[in-house]
Amino acid sequence: MCIKTKFTNNILNAAITYFWAKVDHLLKLFYQTELIEAGCDEAGRGCLAGPVFAAAVILPEGFYHEKLNDSKQVNEENRYELRTYIEKNAISYHVAMVDHEEIDRINILNASFKAMHLAVDKLKKKAQFLIIDGNRFNKYKRVPHQCIVQGDAEYASIAAASILAKTYRDDFMRRLHDEFPNYKWITNKGYATEEHRKAIEQFGLSPYHRRSFSCSSKQLELDM
Repeated sequence: MCIKTKFTNNILNAAITYFWAKVDHLLKLFYQTELIEAGCDEAGRGCLAGPVFAAAVILPEGFYHEKLNDSKQVNEENRYELRTYIEKNAISYHVAMVDHEEIDRINILNASFKAMHLAVDKLKKKAQFLIIDGNRFNKYKRVPHQCIVQGDAEYASIAAASILAKTYRDDFMRRLHDEFPNYKWITNKGYATEEHRKAIEQFGLSPYHRRSFSCSSKQLELDM
């Protein structure tokens, strides 16, 4: 085989590999097509501080963005680019939150479901079917739903909801950081990083920490 032919084959093989990688990444647009479908996801469920956010998104036929994926797989710059695109092109979307105090009252799982319910409530177009990221959900009124494990990596509307919930919650935690900068919420967003736990050990719990979570071994209260 001549060098030119070998080089051409290598380019072709690389192109085929790239093509199938892109195809494999393509998100499904709908779980079903008979009913108006909204994808739902939450952000902040595992955090030690702050609210849990959730979003519900109804997408149109033909919706596509090459960077859309589970928000955990997308860098911050691309998440905000996607948020603008989703808000501009979605048929309907809404973002809702349940605060840390209610999380402590009803537990984080129920708070996550409630945030999703609140988001669906505010959709300008009524959803007739819901697809939910995860394996559990509290039924919303009489609307049928389907739970999908890792659905944010499989369905575009769930991925879009993931992006909206994540970016709106990050913005909220940045504002809380201005009030309590010692916990570095501007970077850790309230998650249980080593930096965050050490800050809790040093400064105690802020008013925004979830008391029902094991935030630190000392469980100190911040002296206000």
